[in-house]
Amino acid sequence: MKPEHQTPVIGLALGSGSSRGWAHIGIILELEEMGIRPQVVAGTSVGALVGGVYVSGQLNEFAEWVCKLTVRDVVGLMDFTFSGGFVKGERLFGFFNEHHKNPNIEELQQRFVSVATEMKTGREVWITKGPVWTAARASCAIPGLFTPVKHDDKWMLDGGLVNPVPVSACRALGADVVIAVNLNAQLIGAHLSTASRVEAEREAGQEEKRDEKNRSFWQKVINYLQSSTGEVPSFFDAVASSINIMQDRLTRSRMAGDPPEVTLVPRLDDFALMDFHRAKEAINEGRRLVRAHEAEIRAWTGVGSTQSAPAVEAAQRQALQADAKPAPAA
Repeated sequence: MKPEHQTPVIGLALGSGSSRGWAHIGIILELEEMGIRPQVVAGTSVGALVGGVYVSGQLNEFAEWVCKLTVRDVVGLMDFTFSGGFVKGERLFGFFNEHHKNPNIEELQQRFVSVATEMKTGREVWITKGPVWTAARASCAIPGLFTPVKHDDKWMLDGGLVNPVPVSACRALGADVVIAVNLNAQLIGAHLSTASRVEAEREAGQEEKRDEKNRSFWQKVINYLQSSTGEVPSFFDAVASSINIMQDRLTRSRMAGDPPEVTLVPRLDDFALMDFHRAKEAINEGRRLVRAHEAEIRAWTGVGSTQSAPAVEAAQRQALQADAKPAPAA
């Protein structure tokens, strides 16, 4: 920890985790309300997406938009393909380009890095230059779901394959204190949530009643891929569980070697891979988590706190006790 007379450079490491990544929004909004504005932001996969929105000054508008998403909206933003993945992502990121600013990373007030994986070599790539959305898209290529993307003439895969919670990237960009958000802990064995199934089936049922003939082929495909048959997991269940296992093990290993000062673990284990329509729940959980760890966060960052190292440890114990309590109803 930095000496008390020095103000530490605060870093925020936003991890990968598909739809659970909307929790990043709530975490950032709550940190800002506490007066804590990280000077360094590193993001992997959905963390790169939300981080890019944040550093480009568009988080509030983005939060309003994602909270309005329905299952049909999510499907409508997917350009399905069977070439290199299930979704190309061009329609989604094209929408972002059309409706949001896309500044170059070098022009931002905060330092930002997007973590991707070079497909040919498996090398970890840190993107710190160029348009924000281009950098974010290079990190968002979940194997089997989103197709790889070409960046600087090299094919990129999801950054979560090599660095699911980019603490090391924060350190490299000068962060003294790192707040890390791990979306993949406690998820082993988790499958498609009941809430998601009910919502998807309800909306699909309403659409069917309106006009069965006009239902899109891809809506039927995604419903099929989300459904399980008896005890056999669905396609998305299998993909999500595989990714969860890999990223959980990798995160534990990397964070053991380079531990952050504060680790936030949202409790969203009932979220499925494609539950992007459940943004309100994820954002609320992100806010709750920051409030539960407020004393610890303030102690490490020095914002609104004069506590010493022993007080930090006490705050950590308090936060752990808070996390052990049942989560409030959404």
